[in-house]
Amino acid sequence: MTVPALASVSGLLQVASLLGLLLLLLKAAQLYLRRQWLLKALQQFPSPPSHWLYGHSREFQQEGEQQSLLKRIEKYPTMVLVYDPDYMKVVLARSDPKNSVVYRLLIPWIGCGLLLLNGQTWFQRRRMLTPAFHYDILKPYVGLMAKSVQVMLDKWEQLVAQDPRLEIVGPVSLMTLDTIMKCAFSHQGSVQTDGDSHSYIQAIWDLKNLFSIRTKSAFLQNDIIYRLSPEGRKNHRAARIAHQHTDRVIQLKKAQVQKQGEMENVRKKRHLDFLDILLLARMEKGNSLSDTDLRAEVDTFMFEGHDTTASGISWILYALASHPEHQQRCREEIQGLLGDGTSITWDHLDQMPYTTMCIKEALRLYPPVPGVSRELSKPITFPDGRSLPAGITLSLSIYGLHHNPQVWPNPEEFDPSRFAPGSARHSHAFMPFSGGSRNCIGKQFAMNEMKLAPDPSRKPIATPEVVLNSKNGIHLKLRKLP
Repeated sequence: MTVPALASVSGLLQVASLLGLLLLLLKAAQLYLRRQWLLKALQQFPSPPSHWLYGHSREFQQEGEQQSLLKRIEKYPTMVLVYDPDYMKVVLARSDPKNSVVYRLLIPWIGCGLLLLNGQTWFQRRRMLTPAFHYDILKPYVGLMAKSVQVMLDKWEQLVAQDPRLEIVGPVSLMTLDTIMKCAFSHQGSVQTDGDSHSYIQAIWDLKNLFSIRTKSAFLQNDIIYRLSPEGRKNHRAARIAHQHTDRVIQLKKAQVQKQGEMENVRKKRHLDFLDILLLARMEKGNSLSDTDLRAEVDTFMFEGHDTTASGISWILYALASHPEHQQRCREEIQGLLGDGTSITWDHLDQMPYTTMCIKEALRLYPPVPGVSRELSKPITFPDGRSLPAGITLSLSIYGLHHNPQVWPNPEEFDPSRFAPGSARHSHAFMPFSGGSRNCIGKQFAMNEMKLAPDPSRKPIATPEVVLNSKNGIHLKLRKLP
């Protein structure tokens, strides 16, 4: 290479280096100006001291972050990490979109289904799917739920004959997956006895854990870096397993439809399940769903329909196991209702007032969905006169709300009387994941045949991921009642 050519290459490298430095400085200036804007916008809200670079993010990466959250609630009652019911009410009355920075990380797993959609598309999809949750459709599901629970209890009875200590989250997850498969997708058989379903449950656990890891790492939030990382490769494998499961569900349903004689016969069914409605929407002119849209809704509902419910039931059982006096009252109530061996029905669900109170109190202490977030699309003013500009992201901590001592006296105490008929509370003081049919599985659990006690050597460590999990599982001691 000639000397002039070398000089030319050297000059290009210098120019490239200079441009790189200028871009780096520009990015640093943008971050600095963004930080200054945030500090000014949030100056009305007292908060803990923050790191000049990381802000408060490192506090959420420490062990025992739920305990740290509870300490912040006491000291800073109006942080923009929202856990005040008046603030919650104002925010949730609006139609601000979800935090795209965080929620977009779920797209490779569940796609752009109802959970991640915003605006008019969300509204249209929500209206389309609402008939799947009509009262008349939910009523016959109780019998299917009871059968799934009985399969789980029969397996538990065999296991505790060998060892009374049992980790319950895995079996409960299989039971709720079994239930959602039967109710929403008209699945025949039982996934609790199908070994293939265990791989799907494990994939969901891996995906939740990897999502939590990614949200706490600035580097892993870059798509290219994440795909090349060990976590990204593991995420890809787990998502593939989850997608294979939902693809099989869709194909089986399509085969059932073809066997019945095309969609006209499905349209004549008295009640349409979740997947019936999706397939009909694909066929109707002007309201078709792409293959990607269809799988996104199935992936979303398959996950949301079983995993949050499994979390809720597992924590409910742990709460009752930890408070035997309340457990006994629930057992007596259920035995009085079903003492002659009667199968549980929809009408029974309104005849369990004390059990319902205990379920709600457990969901207050351990809300399956610990928090959500919103990006302010326009300025907001709160009841106390404080305001925030558009562009701010608000984290709504449901866990923090439920443990806020200004909202719930002695919030760490298990006290079902908080939910006694006629008891007064703020309209937005209690916001667990469950409502309507979501409570049905929890309300009808058949623990009148078993006695529970927590395993003192393995106290669960609550950790907020997409769903409230325990880092070390939920371990109970069970024995069959005489």
